[in-house]
Amino acid sequence: MKKRMILITESDMKKLKSIVGFAGVFATRDRENLQLLEEELDRADVLRADEIPENVVTMNSQVRVRDSETGCVMVYTLVFPQDADASKNRISILAPIGTALLGHRIGDVIECNVPAGVKRLRVEEVLYQPEAAGVTI
Repeated sequence: MKKRMILITESDMKKLKSIVGFAGVFATRDRENLQLLEEELDRADVLRADEIPENVVTMNSQVRVRDSETGCVMVYTLVFPQDADASKNRISILAPIGTALLGHRIGDVIECNVPAGVKRLRVEEVLYQPEAAGVTI
């Protein structure tokens, strides 16, 4: 699947580049995910928070996705590693699904490698996006 350009805010880019810069302090598994995150960041179009469209998944966005194979619908909130909590569907940017979601829009189909194999998810709706809500950190 050809990867297209993703959109990311200046603030998110700065914070995520900082995380990538500290790769040495993460476990080996996370370092592999950091490499994937770095590749995603390298293909990003960086915008000011007020320029980002409301249909784009940014950090701290809540998004509804549908598994292309099973039809199962899930809701995730994309968060920084320290805020991850699987029991609350708060998925880390360092998780394969989290990395794959970043910067994508409603209607996009993402692919990511998970322990069970390749997962294809369709972004159905951005339920909450901080930038659209006027929240900037």
